[in-house]
Amino acid sequence: MSGNGKKGKILVVGAGASGITAAVEASEAGCEVVLVEKNPYVGGRVVQMNQYFPKLCPPMCGMEISLRRLRANGKIQTMTLAEVEKITGEPGNYHVTIKQHPRFVNENCTLCGDCVPVCPVERPNAFNWGMDKTKAIYLPYEQAHPQKFVIDPDVCEGTSCNKCVEVCQYKAIDLEEKPSTVEMDFHAVVFATGWQPYDAAKIENLGFGKYPNVITNVMMERLASDGGPTEGKIARPSDGKGIESIAFVQCAGSRDENYLKYCSGVCCAASLKQASYVREQYPDAQVYMFYIDRRTPGRLEDFLQEREADEKITLIKGKVAKIEEDQATKDLTVEAEDVLGGGRVHQKVGMVVLATGIVPSEINAELPAELVRDEHGFLVAEQGQPGLLAAGCSKRPVEVAASVRDAVGTALKALQNCV
Repeated sequence: MSGNGKKGKILVVGAGASGITAAVEASEAGCEVVLVEKNPYVGGRVVQMNQYFPKLCPPMCGMEISLRRLRANGKIQTMTLAEVEKITGEPGNYHVTIKQHPRFVNENCTLCGDCVPVCPVERPNAFNWGMDKTKAIYLPYEQAHPQKFVIDPDVCEGTSCNKCVEVCQYKAIDLEEKPSTVEMDFHAVVFATGWQPYDAAKIENLGFGKYPNVITNVMMERLASDGGPTEGKIARPSDGKGIESIAFVQCAGSRDENYLKYCSGVCCAASLKQASYVREQYPDAQVYMFYIDRRTPGRLEDFLQEREADEKITLIKGKVAKIEEDQATKDLTVEAEDVLGGGRVHQKVGMVVLATGIVPSEINAELPAELVRDEHGFLVAEQGQPGLLAAGCSKRPVEVAASVRDAVGTALKALQNCV
């Protein structure tokens, strides 16, 4: 309980799996919670995935329950398109400035979609990692929460166009909406700011950004998804052809002094999962997986053994030295060590998926004290001041289930600062 006899108030920064969990758990214990998310939707990286491992079920199987709890909870104020600009004060009494960016679409939106065909401007679809486009007014994804369109101000022509406003019979669009700032006081702040994939373009020898048929693991998730750029068909970006052979390159930039020194822990299982995507769509496709070490701890060991038993999946222990393209066919040759077989492998494939690692998302807010990070840039669990806490992948690379469990514990710690 807070000093005035009322339950305290907690700020959760980031509305991915860990942020939503922390918010729901704290609120159901009686706390008021403000959940701030910079994207126009909640759900974080999880909702961009096609399937979870090891059960291979859609991510909305679990996320839908969390979203239902979130929507039904009157103690949580959810702010999308919002960013924390400044935190001042002291433990138990943090004063926070939050910037609310305009959505340009209000609560009157019914998702009728009449606005989309008349919009003359297109933009790269960030949700699908730029592999397709949306109009300037768009729904982030089919099951997005909140369920309403949003306008990208970086490309929208504004009132000089006005076509979407003219066709909206519900008066749901306001192209003159301005950003606003709100200030609130909190007893504790939970940073659930999540992760982003390592920039594969920095790894010059692997050809990402140079060869169209070299993609990343997060892009592969969207290719395999029904809501993705190809409506779930896994195909070569260069020509739309199906997959006859494909290589998964593990530790793309990870465990490397030149890029990421650490192992992200989840990439091996994720690539094995994606190998299953390919095998389901293309029963005759040959899959190659180049790895340094296979890391599938605990229950995921069975997941690994099932893939090892597949005669169409070949696991090769060896670090990939380079990838080269045949300019005529756009096929790729993967050159790698073969530690167990000896010598080098020059494997020709139609497509390559780079298993890039997890890096922490940046936090740009002005804070009362520097956030304490480890040598890799992740937040340490408990910061220099009580009541400043970190949850989920903002602390370390973990799978979704582990991130959710961690968020529950973090919510309990946050509640202790509300007593």
